[in-house]
Amino acid sequence: MSLMRNLNRALTATTGLQVRRAAADAPPQPKKTATAAKPAGRPTPVYRCPADKDLSTDRLLRRPVFIMSPVRSGSTLLRMLLNAHSRLHSPHELHIRRLEVDYGSKLSQRAMSALDLERGDLEHLLWDRVLHRELVRSGKDFIVEKTPSNAFVYRRIRDCWPDARFVFLLRHPVSIAQSWHEGDPDKRTYDEAAADALRYMKAVDNARKGITGGHTVRYEDITAGPERELRRLCVFLGIDFEPTMLEYGRKDDSQVVKGLGDWRDKIRSGSVQAGRSLPAEDEIPELLRPMCKAWGYSS
Repeated sequence: MSLMRNLNRALTATTGLQVRRAAADAPPQPKKTATAAKPAGRPTPVYRCPADKDLSTDRLLRRPVFIMSPVRSGSTLLRMLLNAHSRLHSPHELHIRRLEVDYGSKLSQRAMSALDLERGDLEHLLWDRVLHRELVRSGKDFIVEKTPSNAFVYRRIRDCWPDARFVFLLRHPVSIAQSWHEGDPDKRTYDEAAADALRYMKAVDNARKGITGGHTVRYEDITAGPERELRRLCVFLGIDFEPTMLEYGRKDDSQVVKGLGDWRDKIRSGSVQAGRSLPAEDEIPELLRPMCKAWGYSS
C-alpha cells in the first residue's frame, strides 16, 4: 500500500491524477421482457352539459343525427341512402371521439378553468366545430354521423349535443359476426369476430336503453322495403321523404365504397333482398343467444 500511496503522491504533484483500484464488474441483469398488457384507457375528462340557454354560445351545430350501430350492420348503406337527401349530409366515418385536447402548461389550464372550460368542454367544442365545418361545406341542413365506435361514448355525445337525434341500426347478431369475420378472415377467426362484434352490440344496446326518443331500424327491413323504412325515418327526422334517396351513390360514393355492387339498381327497382339468409335457431352460437333474444331475432 505504501508503494501505491507514494505513487499517487508523485502523480498528484505532477499531473493532478491518482490511481485507484477498478470496481468489480456488476453481474449481468436478466433482460426485461415486454409485457403484453394494454395500457389503461384515458379516463373520461371532466365536462359540463350545456343548458338550453348556453347552446347559442357553446354549440354551432344544431340537431345533429347519430347512427348508433355495431360494425358490419349496414350503416354504410344507410349512410348513403340518407346522404342522397337534399337536407342531410352524411360523410364517411369521422371518429370524432378520438380527437383529444390537452394543456401545454399549467398556465393554459388555469386560464381555461377561469373561462369555465375543462378539458372535456374543450374537446366538445372541437368536435362541434369539426362537424359544423363539414356541414357548412356540404351546404345542407343537418349532419348524420355513423361511426360505430360512437356507441361506446353515447353519454358524451348525448351530453355534448342535447338536441341530437339518435337512430339505432340493428342486424341479426350472427350475420354481423359472419360479416366481421369474412371482412378479414386472416385477422380474426369466426369466434374472435363474434366476441369482438358483441362488444359493439352491447354498446348499442346500452345506448338504446340510455337514450330516450330514438328511432330503431333493422338492416333486414331496409333491404326488404327501403322506401317504407326511409319514409318512417324521415318522419322521425321531421323532413319530407325524397325519391332521390333511392338513387343514392351516383357520384363519388359508388366508387369509394366497395362491396355494394348493384344495390342502387336493386333499391330503385324494389328488388333488394337481405344480404344473407338468417340463421336457424340451432345455428346461433351460445355467445350470441342473449343478444339475439334481446333484439327479437330469437325466442
